[in-house]
Amino acid sequence: MLKRRTLAAALALPAFGAPRSQAQTSAPSWPEKPLRYLVGGAAGGASDIFMRILENHLRERLGQPLWLDNRPGAGGMVAAEIAARATPDDHTFLVNHIASHGIGPTLYRTRLSFDPLRDLPGVARIAQLPNVLIVKPDRGINTVEELVRFIKANPRQSNFASAGAGTSSHLSGVLFGLRMGVEVQHVPYRGTAPSMAAVMNGEVLFAIDNAPASRQQVLAGMLRALGVSTAQRVSFMPELPTLQEQGVPDFDVASWYGVAAPASTPRPVVERLGQEIVAALQDPRIIGRVREFGAEPMPLPPAEYDAFMRREVEKWRPVVEASGVTID
Repeated sequence: MLKRRTLAAALALPAFGAPRSQAQTSAPSWPEKPLRYLVGGAAGGASDIFMRILENHLRERLGQPLWLDNRPGAGGMVAAEIAARATPDDHTFLVNHIASHGIGPTLYRTRLSFDPLRDLPGVARIAQLPNVLIVKPDRGINTVEELVRFIKANPRQSNFASAGAGTSSHLSGVLFGLRMGVEVQHVPYRGTAPSMAAVMNGEVLFAIDNAPASRQQVLAGMLRALGVSTAQRVSFMPELPTLQEQGVPDFDVASWYGVAAPASTPRPVVERLGQEIVAALQDPRIIGRVREFGAEPMPLPPAEYDAFMRREVEKWRPVVEASGVTID
């Protein structure tokens, strides 16, 4: 059981105010002040980078700047809680992701005093970061088939690293074991960098984590990438086959990012901002910047984004339960 005693204190905020009627809409001049985006990670992370890529377009189209309010903690749930309880002003949003709206609703279900899908519905999906399965080159493992064979022959070495319990890298490893019918042991680290170092140092057998994080080490020959986690190959490393291509059934995993809004936000505001984000992600210059970061633009408008997030919760629920991780 994973103990997170600070979570309850971090999330101990005043009770929700009564939601406003959907009939109450913002003034025609919306937005009237800078847009606040709560971010559940430290400055300089993927959420920050995606919003900075969109910043100029949104400022030009909406006539107001944005400001990022970083509130790291509890896998993005601290920021999500603050956003869900924000005083209704039509100018506060959340940069959400797989942790807050895909994994978190199951992982933190005994701790949350709010429902991410209900209280923070989607505005637009922005992009996704694929994961890659990496091993140390001198292991002599060149394919997924060889990795599975090694795990079966060496059960004491069948361990994998993650950026922390409950992260997509952790649950990707759990899912890999489930899909391939092998027992794998989870070794959590404090972030992606130390988990990659553990693979390079031979402390663990493999890891499945964000592709951009390990790309330079793969190119330098310090790590070997066996496959990409998404169902389709990715544009910035088209030579790398998917895990599905190599016999891992029903494996389609990516760390996705988007924007959500407090449920009190008038629908016209949600639709307007969602429309502008989706439009920005059709711009070739913005597409190029997203791909330079190692991500794929994946725009979805509000209704489609909500449906996608509901599917993600259902997909990850059995994996979270199989992992044995609970937060209390």
